[in-house]
Amino acid sequence: MSTNRTTAQWQAADSAHFLHPFTDFQALARKGSRIIERAEGIYLWDSEGHKILDAMSGLWCVNVGYGQRTLIDAATRQLQELPFYNAFFQTATPPAIELAELLSEVTPPQFNHVFFTGSGSEGNDTIVRMVRRYWDILGQPERQVIISRQNAYHGSTMAGASLGGMSGMHAQGGLPIPGIEHIGQPYWVEHGRGMSRDEFGLVAARWLEDKILAIGAQKVAAFIGEPVQGAGGVIIPPATYWPEIQRICDKYGILLVSDEVICGFGRTGRWFGCETFGTRPDLMTFAKGVTSGYIPLGGVMVGDRVAKVLIEQGGEFEHGYTYSGHPVACAVALANIKLVRELGLVEHVRDDVGPYLAQCYEGLRDHPLVGTAETWRLMGAAAGQGQDDPCSVRSGAVHRHGLSGTLLRQRAHHARRGQPDDHRAPSRDHPNADRRHDGADPPLPRPDTGRCPARGLARMNRCGWTTRQVPWPPSPCFPR
Repeated sequence: MSTNRTTAQWQAADSAHFLHPFTDFQALARKGSRIIERAEGIYLWDSEGHKILDAMSGLWCVNVGYGQRTLIDAATRQLQELPFYNAFFQTATPPAIELAELLSEVTPPQFNHVFFTGSGSEGNDTIVRMVRRYWDILGQPERQVIISRQNAYHGSTMAGASLGGMSGMHAQGGLPIPGIEHIGQPYWVEHGRGMSRDEFGLVAARWLEDKILAIGAQKVAAFIGEPVQGAGGVIIPPATYWPEIQRICDKYGILLVSDEVICGFGRTGRWFGCETFGTRPDLMTFAKGVTSGYIPLGGVMVGDRVAKVLIEQGGEFEHGYTYSGHPVACAVALANIKLVRELGLVEHVRDDVGPYLAQCYEGLRDHPLVGTAETWRLMGAAAGQGQDDPCSVRSGAVHRHGLSGTLLRQRAHHARRGQPDDHRAPSRDHPNADRRHDGADPPLPRPDTGRCPARGLARMNRCGWTTRQVPWPPSPCFPR
């Protein structure tokens, strides 16, 4: 790769040839893209030499941080030994088999089989095919409808974008495809005025039951949702929501699908978000954190209920991808999951950096631009208030800006070196949040910079992002 180009030269070549995802191409060409050249730990460096805190963890995926030699070495060894072979023609490779074994260990006990894909989008396409095939085998081919939520994101393929509930995506390409229905999202700020969070959680979950009855239970195949809705604005559901969703799915016998592409591999303080919120999904999509983004890989964990039917009664499943079980991707995933285990990163998120992020968000709530601020472990979001603010609640649409931290232990400790602080309050906006710590853990220190690393308000838009410095009120994480 050439490294002697100026930023302007990179931008010119970029605009001439590279069509970016979710981008106004013309607007980006006028502005010029930001050129990211290198990364280490939780930091990025652009072509202008700016050091940037990667608060988005790449795109919700670099769970162990950048520059991990164990992952790089795993890819190098596998490239030298077997850079590629497919999983068609009744063949398999050792990395794919070993990864399938390891995934069955770290996922909930009902998952003993995995179908590999190249991404989360492909995984959710697979969900549609697999769910409908399951009901077809059972002699209920009329069970075709899959219910999702408005403002949800489940990928950008035709099926994935249809499962998602984003109107802007549906406006392009004739979406959604037939057999996909949507209900409201469990966002209390937008829909739950006049109700407690617990009351609203039950109301929002029962929108699913209303939809099932409207369609006819005999036609509904599955319900899909992210435990915490990610790209839709980090929508953290009330504590009552997911148990009621589980009850409704059990009542009508429909499959429950947990999209763990963002929440999986530790981001919610458990290995998977379904464990955090107490559901027992039949299928589970994963990607991103399985390799920490070092190389593309996704898949579907197939619960015993579904796997037994597909294996014992299904015959040939006419579906798959060239890169299903790619040996290099699987080798990196193996190294990544082992590293997460060795470093205790899931526990680190639950007991250390998750409460610390909640503490930092406490300082946002009294700011005049902030309507709500809430976190769940390494996921957080702030929504603005006021009709003139771009983040405001208006016209039934809530504009929120989310944060997704890296799980990386050593970097988090480095960033938080300093004096102890006794203020460790978790997010008050979530009913599942611990109201207090038992004192067994050491007090959380404030950052050595004297302010929370998240002090800059990350503004996301389709043309890129900027960090805006605003004056915060006094708090343990945002002192004057």
